Amino acid sequence: MGILGKFFGGKHDYPSLDSSTPAAKQLESVRLPLEKLANETKDPLEVVPAEDSVYIFLGKPPKKFGIAWIEDGDKIINFKSLLDEKGLSPENLQHLSEELRKAYIAHQDKPRYVTRISDREVKVIPSTSLVNNLKGVVQQTVS
Repeated sequence: MGILGKFFGGKHDYPSLDSSTPAAKQLESVRLPLEKLANETKDPLEVVPAEDSVYIFLGKPPKKFGIAWIEDGDKIINFKSLLDEKGLSPENLQHLSEELRKAYIAHQDKPRYVTRISDREVKVIPSTSLVNNLKGVVQQTVS
C-alpha cells in the first residue's frame, strides 16, 4: 500500500483464497448465483461462506452497505425480498441492518482473502464465528 493509501484507507493486499479450502468449495457450490449478483452490482463484495448458505456484504461495510445471502443453493435473499416476501417493516430492516453492522465490526480482525467471481476481485471472510453471529441476527429478525 502506498503512502497515500495508508492515510486515506487505500486498498489492502489480501492473500488469494486457496481453492482446496472449505470456504472455496462452498463458494464453488453457489458460483452461479454469486456470479449473477456480482454482475448485477458494481459495489464491492465481501463474502462470508457458511456450510449451508453464503452471506454477502455489498458496498463498504461497516459504514454504507447492503447484505444478501444465498440459501438452498441458488435463492438470493436481500432486504427487498425480506420486505416483499416476509412483510418486514422498515423499522425491522433498520434493526437488522444495525445488528449486521455490529456483527461485522465485532469480526473485523478475522483474516480476509481474495478470489475472483465473474471477473471481479471479491473479498472472502471464512469465519465460523462471524457466520454464527450473522445467522443468529437474521433468524432473530426474520423468524
